[in-house]
Amino acid sequence: MATTTTQGAERISFPVTGMTCAACQARVQRALRSEPGVSDATVNLVTASAAVAYDPTSVTPQRLIDAVRAAGYDAALPVTDDVVARGAEAEVERARGLTVKAVVSVLAGGVAMALSMTAMGSQPANYTLLGLTVLIIGWAGHGIYRAAWNALRHRSADMNVLVTLGTSAAFIYSAVATVAPGLFARNGIASAVYYEAVIFIIGLVLAGRAIEARARVKTTGALRRLATLLPNTARVMRGLTWQDVPLSDVKRGEVILVRPGGRIPVDGKISDGSSEIDESMLTGEPLPVAKSAGDFVVGGTVNTTGSFQYTATSVGPDSMLARIAKLMQDAQLSRAPVQQLSDRVSAVFVPTVLGIALVTFFVWLGITGLSGLPHAIVAAVSVLIIACPCAMGLAVPTAVMVATGRGAELGLLIKGGEILQRAGDVDMVVFDKTGTITEGRPQVSRILPAGDSSELQLLELAAGLESHSEHPLAAAIVKKAGESGVRYPRVENFRSLTGSGVTGTIDGKTAAVGNAELMRELGVDLSTTAGGSLPQGGESELFAAEDGRLVGSIIVSDVVRPTSRAAVARLRELGVDTVLVTGDRRGPAASTASAVGIEMVISEVLPQEKVEAVKNLQREGRVVAMVGDGVNDAPALAQADVGMSMPKGTDIAVEASDVALLRSDLTSVPTVISLSRRTMRTMRQNLFWAFIYNVIGIPIAAGVLYPLLGVMLNPVIASAAMALSSVSVVLNSLRLRTARLA
Repeated sequence: MATTTTQGAERISFPVTGMTCAACQARVQRALRSEPGVSDATVNLVTASAAVAYDPTSVTPQRLIDAVRAAGYDAALPVTDDVVARGAEAEVERARGLTVKAVVSVLAGGVAMALSMTAMGSQPANYTLLGLTVLIIGWAGHGIYRAAWNALRHRSADMNVLVTLGTSAAFIYSAVATVAPGLFARNGIASAVYYEAVIFIIGLVLAGRAIEARARVKTTGALRRLATLLPNTARVMRGLTWQDVPLSDVKRGEVILVRPGGRIPVDGKISDGSSEIDESMLTGEPLPVAKSAGDFVVGGTVNTTGSFQYTATSVGPDSMLARIAKLMQDAQLSRAPVQQLSDRVSAVFVPTVLGIALVTFFVWLGITGLSGLPHAIVAAVSVLIIACPCAMGLAVPTAVMVATGRGAELGLLIKGGEILQRAGDVDMVVFDKTGTITEGRPQVSRILPAGDSSELQLLELAAGLESHSEHPLAAAIVKKAGESGVRYPRVENFRSLTGSGVTGTIDGKTAAVGNAELMRELGVDLSTTAGGSLPQGGESELFAAEDGRLVGSIIVSDVVRPTSRAAVARLRELGVDTVLVTGDRRGPAASTASAVGIEMVISEVLPQEKVEAVKNLQREGRVVAMVGDGVNDAPALAQADVGMSMPKGTDIAVEASDVALLRSDLTSVPTVISLSRRTMRTMRQNLFWAFIYNVIGIPIAAGVLYPLLGVMLNPVIASAAMALSSVSVVLNSLRLRTARLA
């Protein structure tokens, strides 16, 4: 059961079967939202599933299932978390069944048409056609008629009701003409039969749904492929022997052996051995990454060369792959705000079409008299059959699903339809510096002691303090100290000052390492700085002080990412401005910004001041995206209209951002914006053609062209057009899978 808990509320996702159009979707959604304790409910026609936020003290999951069933549909609590993938499997089976019924029905329609043309309305032929039509209705069309009955029983109407009313009207008219032809003759009514139309309509409706179902399965392709990345078993140390156990039985803390060429079963930390790991499924990086004792590995990645042992740290739903799958699933179950227009139209669509069909029938009957009854019936049936609320219901969710799947394949985990829509409006991107514009793997380039201090004393003091810090610059100093064989002094009263530096007590003296702002706060005189060249582009200067006296400074360099300049250039081409916001000094920050083409720089800011910088841009009317490492930048990521987190080891910081970038490639940022804009264009195209199809098709079916051109739409042609409209929306959305992005 796909359930998560958030601040006292829970969310559950489960499959819903029996929905065929937007009206079905809206009815299930209303039923769920009317339950006490439900704060939000989203029903997705494409995935045939529902996502509900509810208060477990007021309503149970089973009651939600019962609410769906009471609305005339079926639902069940899933046994796994993979609701979307399970829905796709069910859709494949449904497509197969629909295909068989559609093929048989269309072939039967061909036989019926041939028999009608050769027998020219003879009674034996009509009775044969009657029997054939009853068989097709009972076997192939029973799902349509059953769904229509359930809808009407619950005082609602959907696509099935339209098809049922249309085919029933044609069938009943034909049956009466077959059984009692004299009744028609006495009233001057032509005793024509429309059996082939009934059969063809059922066949074409089913064919459209089969094609649509197969196309919809492709929209979940990226999510289903994730399930194939894990092996079925893991080789685990149990007792004193290695045993192959099912993946579901692996427990946190167990030691696992991975041989060359094998997939890593769960997340963990290498304890013995080394190898090169192909992480392309996660990061998109084509070259394997060297791993040794102490490094983390991710389940689903491939071991290429060596053999190693590692300790499982995250299994089941806590694993990286499971988190990615959950993020994608939530995104594909979500709704984009633009869908609200479609929902409002769909709510009144079917009743409106029923009204138009009745008006059409009586207008034609009034014009032609009783002798024109067949003409009136054909026109009304055509109106019922050509109307298609399905296309409107599919217009937005299919595009969201394809786009989020395409994004995942490109290493972009987008949290949902709302984020996908908002990203296209971004006109300002705020970049963090360290670990974002730069590689985030800094190295000590120069050690500059001040006064009578030595390099060894400076490095000893700095490494002693920084060994307690997790900042990337601290890691560079500690690494340099380790290479130099420096002794780490004992540190007491350690404090980490976010965005400034660190302080502590060493041998009874107050020590500090940090930026110039921290030194000024501590009253350290920086007017007599250490000798040496000033920091250049990509370099940062950390000062060290002891008892208020400057000991020296350490220059740490961080290489600019190769893709940073290209990313900024692409953003400029998209009409998006950029700004660098960093806690680093003005000089190094400006130099780094210049190296990648960013003109606006905000430097020497604390994390909370980054939030204010984002707010200031928003007050100017800018739609802001923030790109950071998802740790110190978390507040700014949350404040931005769209937060994008860079990968950091195996932590993709999905909770701190709207979009998790799995690749250490800043060109992913313009790709997100480009994908959003392309998706919104596709959504608008889908909605436009869905609306236009009905706006044009329904009047033509009603016969508005007949007085001018003598054109009257055949119900068979109307059913083919109806089926094509839904399929075209799905196929147009699938174009996003191969669309060229920035």
